[in-house]
Amino acid sequence: MSQQRYILKGGSILGSQTSDLLIVDGKISKIGNGITDDKAIVFDITGSVVLPGLVDLHTHLREPGREDSETVLTASKAGAKGGFVALSAMANTSPVADTAGVVEQVFRLGREAGYLDVFPIGAVTQGLEGQQLSEIGAMADSVARVRVFSDDGNCVSDPLVMRRALEYIKKFDGVIAQHAQEPRLTVGSQMNEGQISATLGLKGWPAIAEEAIIARDVLLADHVKSRLHICHVTTAGGVEIIRWAKARGIQVSAEVTPHHLLLTDDLATSYDPIFKVNPPLRTQSDVMALREALADGTIDIIATDHAPHTSESKDCEWQEASFGMIGLETALSIVNKTMVESKLMDWSQVADRMSIAPARIGRYEMHGQALVAGAPAHLAVINANKNWIVDRDLVQSKSRNTPYHGYELPGLVTHTFFNGLPQLIDGKVAEKAAR
Repeated sequence: MSQQRYILKGGSILGSQTSDLLIVDGKISKIGNGITDDKAIVFDITGSVVLPGLVDLHTHLREPGREDSETVLTASKAGAKGGFVALSAMANTSPVADTAGVVEQVFRLGREAGYLDVFPIGAVTQGLEGQQLSEIGAMADSVARVRVFSDDGNCVSDPLVMRRALEYIKKFDGVIAQHAQEPRLTVGSQMNEGQISATLGLKGWPAIAEEAIIARDVLLADHVKSRLHICHVTTAGGVEIIRWAKARGIQVSAEVTPHHLLLTDDLATSYDPIFKVNPPLRTQSDVMALREALADGTIDIIATDHAPHTSESKDCEWQEASFGMIGLETALSIVNKTMVESKLMDWSQVADRMSIAPARIGRYEMHGQALVAGAPAHLAVINANKNWIVDRDLVQSKSRNTPYHGYELPGLVTHTFFNGLPQLIDGKVAEKAAR
């Protein structure tokens, strides 16, 4: 079989030195200036930034059971368009991914799609009901080799169940990814609790509902000496609890979504349910605290919480609409806008927060590696100087619930390489042979 050979010419590695990059047979073969190879396909990426392929630790792929919103294939295409080479499929499918059989099905669907790696996340409890632990050991031992477990969409609110889960996953170096939401404090909640919710007459979602669970769970993680990951942190108070826990040496990591780095609760004044999300958009002061925490490493990673919904689920009254928004195709541009252009982070830090650290937390050994000769050629290329306008009718996702329709965003992802093969070429998703 002939080797696949590609040259990326003139890119800026992590936004610093300008170099050519030779890919041979799925690996980075050489990095340097003036690389030539008569057998290689050449891509001129002069002026663009080369990053390790992005890794999303929090994605809703919907399949099996909710293919009207998204499939593994359509989500994989959306991921490739956004620069991602690995997605972590949340367990709130139908049936729930709480058995080895379901996680193996999702894993297999990802392999068949072929655009990137799909790593299933296993449910913590059976049916996401928060009562009985799921088949955690069987999922960990399956071909999917699950290491991340979450009831995301629901909080593991029972402290005894949470303690048992944290103890169990220690056996195979797993991690519990907690959706921090005290359910009794958020019954019927529609948006961030504050002056705007009171003015609009929408039931408020207090910050304390998130912070109380974060505080409880970092103490539980410390008590049993296990790994805890906090999903989609949204409040300044939550940041401070995580900062305190890390200072004590507790094994806690945390994520923030791109939309919580940019959007605020004042958007609810439009009554447009495109801005209805769980957890809710917070205040500008919360947004600034999240940005600072991401920059200083208190928050470890950026995760999309890509949550596709059918138009029927979002084109309705706010109170009846589903929570969630899509974000795979816009994530890197939002991070460019909020963190890089503001000088809070450089591209090497973006690589850490969107590739290296999420791969480390998820134990995805073949991802998040440094861009050096011999490493797997998982790459994302972004033209940071090119603006583009988001059009919901042009997204690769099966759903259209992007909050950024009509926005002009800075930085266009132009190429994505997975296992050394181009999945996105000059901004267009590569066509695959019929499966």
